[in-house]
Amino acid sequence: MAVDPNIKIVVADDSGTMRMMFKQILAKAGYTNLVMAVNGADGLEKVKAEKPDLVVSDWNMPQMDGLEFLTALRATDEFKDLPFIMATAQSDKGQQLSIKEAGGSGHVPKPFDADQIGRAIDQAFAGGMENAMTVKKTRSIIGGRVELNVSHIQITDHLALGALKHRIETGDVEPEHFDLTTSLTGGWNPIQEGLENGELDCAFVLAPIAMDLFAYCSPIKLVLFAHKNGSTFVRSRHYDPRFDSLQSFYKYKVIDIPHKMSVHHMLAHKFLKELGLKPGVPGKKAINVRFEVVPPIKMPDIMKENEDVAGFMVAEPVATKAIVNNIGDLEFYSASHWDNHPCCVVAMQEDFIQKHPEAAQEFVSLLIETGEYIENDKARAAKIAVNFLDPEGKMGLNPNVLTNVFSQPQAIRWDGLYPEAQDLDKIQKYMHDVMEIGKIIDLEKFIENSFANQAYNI
Repeated sequence: MAVDPNIKIVVADDSGTMRMMFKQILAKAGYTNLVMAVNGADGLEKVKAEKPDLVVSDWNMPQMDGLEFLTALRATDEFKDLPFIMATAQSDKGQQLSIKEAGGSGHVPKPFDADQIGRAIDQAFAGGMENAMTVKKTRSIIGGRVELNVSHIQITDHLALGALKHRIETGDVEPEHFDLTTSLTGGWNPIQEGLENGELDCAFVLAPIAMDLFAYCSPIKLVLFAHKNGSTFVRSRHYDPRFDSLQSFYKYKVIDIPHKMSVHHMLAHKFLKELGLKPGVPGKKAINVRFEVVPPIKMPDIMKENEDVAGFMVAEPVATKAIVNNIGDLEFYSASHWDNHPCCVVAMQEDFIQKHPEAAQEFVSLLIETGEYIENDKARAAKIAVNFLDPEGKMGLNPNVLTNVFSQPQAIRWDGLYPEAQDLDKIQKYMHDVMEIGKIIDLEKFIENSFANQAYNI
């Protein structure tokens, strides 16, 4: 049964930017009867006064965070069954389990869109988080080739997939064991959900997302790195070196990142910490630089309109476009802080690997070969990237912008994609030990390197 679009919703978030985004996204989903609250304590008072039909709350807030807000509501007879959705950057699986255990009705990790919040609302009124289902995947096999569904987003990190698709469509290569289908998503959340519920066979995904899913028993394996390097920290043009040190400029400001579980988050955190700052998300610990998770393509406009946003870290081509359009200045390329670092990886369902090992091997081998294909002709790769990453022309990409991206110092690379465990270990240990995010996993069990071994003749 459809949810009444006139329901009253209390929305709690301490960020003015995020409250504005909540209003826009919920309106697009059809919900405009909103009561805004600035933290959990304010939200609790608004719930008591307004008697809403639904609560949508951030997790990390001062005075009373989202989990405390949820717990306080569940402790009362009047609101113990009030639908409650946590819409937050707390997107790792451990936090999702905490929400469920506290009686939450749903969870939407930031950044989210109207469709995602709409589905979460439908689910909250249909029974909540208990209704989450695992997809039973049925793969078609035609002419001996199995369907391989691979998901990605609009960043150059995923160009090896686009170039392979181009090579197949133009007849340059003809896979013997698989038929490739690619799906473009607007953000990381659908990819994370698709890998978790089994809907996707494979995805190009942020390494920490894949590791976190594996930590909570999602049956996926890492079969290859998708690229190395390729992200950029862009600083707001409001910085004035005549009056500001970098420390004073970033202090008490906001830094936008694409996902909590990301190398972008890790490298931005490390950079700010080395400036003597205390970066993090609002909560129990004192911080003086705040991270917010927003969709990559929205980062430039948000920084342009909001002086509280001092910078963002993101994959290309979003960063270079923002610099070219005079929205921000280069702070650093990710490779300058960790050369040849991984970021996105190729994660594949264990079920697909077991049932179709020949297809998995062929796909990995062709991706490695296609990485070299990109490196050998960047101009050709730039033309392929425009069609693959911006098929509807909404991003305004052109080959010149992408050629500029590919020619940057310490630029993104698509060669040397062998999945090195020590690189992933560096990521998980910094995030777990320093940032207190995620779990330490057994990388030998997570990495399926037999396909890369064969492709690289190891």
